[in-house]
Amino acid sequence: MEGRVQDGQDLSPNPGNSMDFAGINYLAVLVAALASFFVGWPWYMIFGKSWAKALGKGPDNPSRPEPKPFIVLGLCLLVMAYVLAGFIGHLGQGQVTIRNGIISGLFAWAGFVVTTMAVNYTFQGRPLSLTLIDAGHYLVVLIVMGAIIGWFGV
Repeated sequence: MEGRVQDGQDLSPNPGNSMDFAGINYLAVLVAALASFFVGWPWYMIFGKSWAKALGKGPDNPSRPEPKPFIVLGLCLLVMAYVLAGFIGHLGQGQVTIRNGIISGLFAWAGFVVTTMAVNYTFQGRPLSLTLIDAGHYLVVLIVMGAIIGWFGV
C-alpha cells in the first residue's frame, strides 16, 4: 500500500514501510501470563458462590478441582499474552505503552472474548450471570496483560 503523497512528500506515518512492528518482549509475555493466572483466584473467591450456582453446582454436589483445567488455563494465558503482545507491537515503535496496552486489551476483549462467550453461552443455555462472571474475569485478565506488556515495552 502506497503512502499519501502531497507536493512530492510522503505523508504516511512510516514512509517507505507498509508496517512498523515494534517487536515482542518475551519476558513481558511470561510475566503477563503468570499475573493473569493469579487474577482468577481473587475473582472467583469473590464470585465463586454465584459462579457455582450458575453452573448448577452447590454444597450438595461440590466438585474437586482437577489439575487439567489449570494446565490448559496456563497454556491458553501464555498464548493470549503472546497474541496481545503481537497486537500491541503492531502499533509500532514507541507505541508499546501501558495506555496502549490497556486499550488493546479492552479492544481484544470487546471484539473477540465477550462476543464469543456471549454466543457460546447463549447457545448452551447458560445463565447470563455465568456469562457476566466469566467475561468479567477475562476483561480483568486482558487489562492486566496489556498493562504489563505495555509497562515492559519491547
